[in-house]
Amino acid sequence: MNRLREHIEEITPVTDEEFDYIKTFFTLKKVRKNQFLIHEGDEVKFEFLALDGIFKVFYIDEDGKEHILQFAKKNWWMTDYIGFFKQNNATMFVECLKDGEVAFLTLEGREKLASEFHKMEHFFRVKLTNGYIALQQRITLLLSSTPQQRYEEFSKLYPDLISQIPKKYIAEYLGVSRETLSRLYSSNNK
Repeated sequence: MNRLREHIEEITPVTDEEFDYIKTFFTLKKVRKNQFLIHEGDEVKFEFLALDGIFKVFYIDEDGKEHILQFAKKNWWMTDYIGFFKQNNATMFVECLKDGEVAFLTLEGREKLASEFHKMEHFFRVKLTNGYIALQQRITLLLSSTPQQRYEEFSKLYPDLISQIPKKYIAEYLGVSRETLSRLYSSNNK
């Protein structure tokens, strides 16, 4: 739970007494590579904070093609947000790519914490705002840039993920073929 507290305190300080209460809303879980936190069709009960490991959030289209919306590493939040906030069944999958650990809480718990503690309302608002900004930047990049520009931006933003995620997943995330990614990788590593 110390990592959870450190994560919260990156945005707002909390007292020992406050954190003792906050942590009662969270559950910790070890997750193994290839384990799913959410399957399409599941009831989406939780929002997850990656404390360790690497995860991917994706969906599969009608043709069976996988589309990766997000990778998540330490201190990144993830879930099927439409399912979570609207209390619908999942249309996404959340899968562990590298053994890790998550802290998770329910929507009810999240809302209760936000209503009882201005600090936690502020924390969740900052995290949600940052996530929305990142999503808008990703969409803009996908719509208005070349594969080379997308790869360079990904490499700049997430240099640690380049070596930890299989290239086929990076290619899916960038919207390029595996062959194109190999060419981009080779040209950037000369």
